[in-house]
Amino acid sequence: MTQDTRGKTGVLLSALFAMSFLSSPVFSAPAIHGFLETAIGARLERDDTKGDDLDLAEARAQLKTSYYFEGDHFLAQKSGVLNAKGDFLLDGYYAGKTSADLRELNLSLTPASFMDMKIGRQVLTWGTGDYLFINDLFPKDYVSFFSGRDDEYLKKPSDAMRLSFFPSGMNLDAAAMIFEPNTTAKGDRLSFYDSFQGRIAGVDSDRRLVEPANTPEDLEYALRAYRTVGSHEWAAYVFRGFDKNPTSYKNELARELYYRRLDVYGASVRGPFASGIGNIEAGYQRSPEDASGGNRLIENSAIKMMAGYDKDLGQDLRLGLQYLYERRLNYADYAAALLPADLIFDEHRHVLTQRLTKLLWDQRLTLSLFNFFSLSDKDGYVRASAGYKVSDAWEVTLGLHAPWGEEDTTEFGQMKQDRSVVLRTRFSF
Repeated sequence: MTQDTRGKTGVLLSALFAMSFLSSPVFSAPAIHGFLETAIGARLERDDTKGDDLDLAEARAQLKTSYYFEGDHFLAQKSGVLNAKGDFLLDGYYAGKTSADLRELNLSLTPASFMDMKIGRQVLTWGTGDYLFINDLFPKDYVSFFSGRDDEYLKKPSDAMRLSFFPSGMNLDAAAMIFEPNTTAKGDRLSFYDSFQGRIAGVDSDRRLVEPANTPEDLEYALRAYRTVGSHEWAAYVFRGFDKNPTSYKNELARELYYRRLDVYGASVRGPFASGIGNIEAGYQRSPEDASGGNRLIENSAIKMMAGYDKDLGQDLRLGLQYLYERRLNYADYAAALLPADLIFDEHRHVLTQRLTKLLWDQRLTLSLFNFFSLSDKDGYVRASAGYKVSDAWEVTLGLHAPWGEEDTTEFGQMKQDRSVVLRTRFSF
């Protein structure tokens, strides 16, 4: 955790405990669960930008617990839950550096029969995509995603207050959040394309990422309204906050990138289709700082659309397919504003994904293959794994993580020097 995160978490801790102990609620005895895990990730090729042979070399311990309490207190008349989850990490990649990551510390209450509340550090997620996100604008950890950690670590926690309402005929989720950026490659553990150097860079990258100030004006807001009609769930989304990736330039001479303001309006539907489950999702991502698209330093507005299909093929075999289309808006204005040395992005982007999962040996062995393939960028990312449950407590997972691409500037092509094989061993308790 950064010093700033620790400060925010301390405020949350104080607020949660003050609220929960009002009127002396009675706590139940907690149960502690978690796991111990070791992970080693070996590179498949030498990366001259970094000069090492590993992406991962770590030992991790996760502890989680929930405190259930009853009695009259500040917001709930009957009961509430205090949830906590934290990771402790010994990271051999950074010469045995130790760190702690507070993934959850939140209080869940029911102030009224039609309303739930969760306040504190929590993982937020919605939308219909599988590794593809249009209306899910909550923070992600792409360093974990590309280096081979468990899927749990793709989603980062937020310091937030989430309210859920259940009026007749419609459900509503509303969240207010402190900005938390995506964790992206910065050249130490993973190399990437550095636009300031015009090439794939590693430890020599010296970009500066400027985050929004933690002021009330910079809070983020997200809203989801959803309803089930027949067998299909329909949803509408609104987001107002910031891009979670540093896609815009603040000061080119100082090598500064920043997180532009972003408004998103979208919708989705998910339900039975052709003997399987289908989903459609779309979103309009508006860049309010560059509504006309003529500022070369700020990422343009865009529309994104996705269609997916998931089907059980029988005999413990499952197939999932997705197609994603992205279009950069005001493209003529964008292209006209570029300087001769600027990197030119395409107007259209097309991405296909495929997930294939097979269970074997009384469902103790799970084989998984996930492919990203971009028709427009001519790049992709292969994620293959084999996980074996030795017992109820022990599990071993072997994974292959192989980004590829013809160009150094595309989403997956810039990561092609980060191919690795990862072995994880976990003991759960």
